[in-house]
Amino acid sequence: MAATSEAQKAHAHFVLVHGAGHGAWCWYKIKPKLESSGHKVTVLNLAGSGINMKAIHDVHSLADYSEPLLELIASLGPKEKVILVGHSLGGMNLSLAMERFPQKISAAVFLTAFLPDTTHQPSYIMDEFMQKIPADSWLDTQFEQFGSAKEPLTSIFFGPKCLQAKLYQLSPIEDLELAKSLVRKSSLFREEVAKMKNFSNEGYGSVTRVYVVCDKDLTITEEFQRWMIANSGVKNVVEIKGADHMPMFSKPQELSNAFLEIAQKYA
Repeated sequence: MAATSEAQKAHAHFVLVHGAGHGAWCWYKIKPKLESSGHKVTVLNLAGSGINMKAIHDVHSLADYSEPLLELIASLGPKEKVILVGHSLGGMNLSLAMERFPQKISAAVFLTAFLPDTTHQPSYIMDEFMQKIPADSWLDTQFEQFGSAKEPLTSIFFGPKCLQAKLYQLSPIEDLELAKSLVRKSSLFREEVAKMKNFSNEGYGSVTRVYVVCDKDLTITEEFQRWMIANSGVKNVVEIKGADHMPMFSKPQELSNAFLEIAQKYA
């Protein structure tokens, strides 16, 4: 039996999707841990992120922003399936992929991420989040308008104080320094997402969803994470104790272990 389970475990293909402002670089601690357990791991830079050459001002929708992810999933072989992991805003990228390619995804893992439902518009959870977050908690984050008068968008750029106090407060100082030098301007694409149709039960809703709660997250708070879980009806919930908004830095071993368990269960 052990040999069979080892063989099964080795077949999981993880696709790790970063959050706003970040890039494939943020998974540098997690990728080798999963690979050393025999899994295949793909880390992506979304459009205008990480080392992707586009500027965020040239990205006009959530679908444009998600293009590297959608292209990857479209390129999978007929019988190939992946475990998708989305961190923070990455939950929205996952949702688009789930809607378009439900048969290609064995599980979608929302890591302290935006988690839409099928009864409201996709922008509903973002709007609730923006209403609940006090304006002063953004600290030195910069917001700028871009796009056109007809199709306005807002960019977001996390300042060093916000990174230190709200995102990386429990993470090693070296990882905070890495973020200060690598974080780029991004966008939540809220204005454009507000025009999108609801995700469907046949597409998005048909994929197994797992939510990973980070209890010390000061950005998407535990209270808000649990509200989204209840709102969406997700039953598979894993908790990482002592994790800030960046569990891949603050709790890399615990996070990797959680991913390995998810692979065993759903791959």
